[in-house]
Amino acid sequence: MRSIEIDDEVFAFLQSQCEPLVDTPNDVLRRLLLGGSGRLPTATAERRPGDLMPFIRAGLLKAGDKLIHVQPRRGLTHEAMVTADGWLKIEDGREFSKPSPALKAQTGVDINGYGKYVLKEYPEVHLQDLREQLRGGA
Repeated sequence: MRSIEIDDEVFAFLQSQCEPLVDTPNDVLRRLLLGGSGRLPTATAERRPGDLMPFIRAGLLKAGDKLIHVQPRRGLTHEAMVTADGWLKIEDGREFSKPSPALKAQTGVDINGYGKYVLKEYPEVHLQDLREQLRGGA
């Protein structure tokens, strides 16, 4: 492994693009420079399941389902697709294991992904509603 020096501004940018407690600066650079999840495929290494995997196992979500968040004042609609391993893939190709960091990457602000994402097919159903169903609350 090689070392490089970067200035504070570049490091701050890398931090803004990372998933806290998951990504290293190297992971972010891989994702930005190599695309996709930023991880090179290997025969033995698989990424861990994302936070939506229990929803898939319970039949509440399936791979390919679309989640959206609408920002009416800004005239924007953000879309994320559920992957087979429970991650969220956003429009620019980046993938996130958790809904909130995915939505933050789309909106630029910290935001509760469970509370704000809705099913594209059923816009009255929030991801939080499915979470409560999963927990046995509905």
